[in-house]
Amino acid sequence: PYSRALFLFCGTRKDRFKALYWDGDGFLLLYKRIENGRLQWPTTQKEVRRLHPKQLQRLLSGWGLESTIKHNRPSKKTSR
Repeated sequence: PYSRALFLFCGTRKDRFKALYWDGDGFLLLYKRIENGRLQWPTTQKEVRRLHPKQLQRLLSGWGLESTIKHNRPSKKTSR
């Protein structure tokens, strides 16, 4: 916990979380409660992972970690 990493903790409701950050002089504790919706939060140890800044921003905004936009590719049709 004495690294410059942000550690996130979430309870069972998944509508609020706490963050712990070591700034070199002491710990900073952040708390956020989502008014509408729930956080997408890992449920098993295998799902725990390091987040990129964009993923953290999506999580803190109440969105899923991954983009759900799917790009349709044109199908290749073969002529006979």
